[in-house]
Amino acid sequence: MSDTPFGFGLPPEEPDDGDEGKKKDNQGGGAGQGANPLGFGMPGMPGIGPGGGDNPFAAMFGSLNPADLGAAFQQLGQMLSYEGGPVNWDMAKQIARQTVAQGTADGTKDASVGAAERHAVDEAVRLADHWLDGVTALPSGASTSVAWSRAEWVEATLPVWQELVDPVAERVGAAMGDVLPEEMKSMAGPLLGMMRSMGGAMFGTQMGQAVGTLAGEVVGSTDVGLPLGPAGKAALLPLNIEALGKDLGVPLEEVRLYLALREAAHQRLFAHVPWLRSHLFGAVEGYARGIDVDTAKLEDAVSQLDPSNPEQLQEALQQGMFQPEDTPQQKAALARLETALALVEGWVDAVVHEAAKPRLASADALRETLRRRRASGGPAEQTFATLIGLELRPRRLRDASRLWASLADARGADGRDALWEHPDMLPTAHDLDDPDGFVHREHADFSELDKLLGEAAGGPSLSKDRPEDAEEPGKKDKGSDDDGDGQEGGEGSR
Repeated sequence: MSDTPFGFGLPPEEPDDGDEGKKKDNQGGGAGQGANPLGFGMPGMPGIGPGGGDNPFAAMFGSLNPADLGAAFQQLGQMLSYEGGPVNWDMAKQIARQTVAQGTADGTKDASVGAAERHAVDEAVRLADHWLDGVTALPSGASTSVAWSRAEWVEATLPVWQELVDPVAERVGAAMGDVLPEEMKSMAGPLLGMMRSMGGAMFGTQMGQAVGTLAGEVVGSTDVGLPLGPAGKAALLPLNIEALGKDLGVPLEEVRLYLALREAAHQRLFAHVPWLRSHLFGAVEGYARGIDVDTAKLEDAVSQLDPSNPEQLQEALQQGMFQPEDTPQQKAALARLETALALVEGWVDAVVHEAAKPRLASADALRETLRRRRASGGPAEQTFATLIGLELRPRRLRDASRLWASLADARGADGRDALWEHPDMLPTAHDLDDPDGFVHREHADFSELDKLLGEAAGGPSLSKDRPEDAEEPGKKDKGSDDDGDGQEGGEGSR
C-alpha cells in the first residue's frame, strides 16, 4: 500500500515556475494529476477518455455525458448517504428493474400480462389443484392465482430475498470490520461509514443484477424451492413459460399445466406444513452464524484494493473476495438446507409426476427437463452462490423423489404426507442413500413403539380410538402434547 492511509493521494505541490509550470502539466498531460487530481474524467479532456484508467467512476456512470453528469453525481450521493442494512435494497430494486427492462440474452423483452394470459393461468392452476387432490393428503394451498410479468416478479419477491440474504451479508460485513485494529477503527470512523455505505451499494448492485437476471429465467414463485411470493398466491410468468416451451416440441398448454402442477404442489406444502418455511430460513441463518472469514486473507485482499476504484471492488465481489471459510457450523447448516431443499423438491416431483403421468403425454419429457433445469441452475443462481456462498440447488432431488415414491407405495399418500407433521419425522441425508431401507425400518419402528406405549397404557396397543377411561399412566405419558394423541407424539419425538 502507499504511505498515504487508505490510498487517498495528496494534491501535487505547487510547481516552482508558477502558472507556466501548470500550463506545461496541462499540455503534456504528465501523470494526469495536475489537471485532474481526483481522477474525474470528462469528455473532451485530452488523455482522459470515458472508459480510461483515469476515470475510476466509469464502471458506475458510463460515459459521463454532460447531460448525465448531474444524475451520476446524484447516484453517487445516494450511495454514500445510505445508512440502512448490509445490502442497499433500494439500489438492488432499481438495478433489477433496469436489468429486466434490458431483456434477456435471446432478445425477449418484458411485457405486461394480457387478459387472455391471466385467464389461461387461472384455468391451469384450477385444473392442477383438481388433479393434485387425488394424489396428496394436503389440501389446496393457493387461495388465488396470478400471472406476473418479470417486473412484477421482482417487486413481489424482493422482500423474501432481503430476508434470505441480509443475515449472511450482515455477518460478512461484521467480519470485514474486524480486520482493522481497534485504534484504526476509532481514527477512521467516518471513512468506515462511507465504506459500509459503498459496500452496501456494491452488494445491492450485484443482488439487483442477479434478481433481474433470475426474473428472465423463472416460471413461477417457487422455482428455487423457497416460497418467494406472498402466501397462498400461486404465480406463473407466461412470457418465461413460452420461452421455456419454445424448443421442447410440447404444446404450450401442456407446458403451462405441468408448471401449474409444480407451483400448486409447492403452495400446498408451504401452506400446510407451518414449520417448513422457518426451517429452511433457519438453516440459512445458521449458516450465517457459522461464518468465519479468514482475516489474514481478507487483509491481503483489502490491502491491494484502491478505494477510489469501484470497478476493482466490484470485480473482487464477483470473484468471491469475501467468501467465508467452510467451518463445521457452516457445513452442518448447509447440509440441513441441502437435505430440506431436496426433500421439498423430491416431494413435489413425485406428486406432480403421479398426477400428470396418466393425463399428459409429455409428462416424462417435461419431468426430465425440469429436473435438469433445477439441478444445473442458471447464471443468476451462480451469482448468489458467489456472493453469499449459498447454492439453492437440491443436489439429491432424484434420491428424494425415489424415497417419496417408495413411501407412497408402502403407506399410501396419507402415510407419506404424514411425515411432514414434524421435522424430526423427515428422512435424513443418510436415508436418501437407502430409500427402501428407510421405508421398512420406519414401519418396524412404528410397530415396536405402538407396542411399548400400549403396554405402558395397560392395553395391547395404543391407538386413536383408545377408550377415554384408559389408565392414567398412559395419559401422563402424553404430557403436554398439543396434538392430544400419544401415538403421534411418540412418532414426533423419535
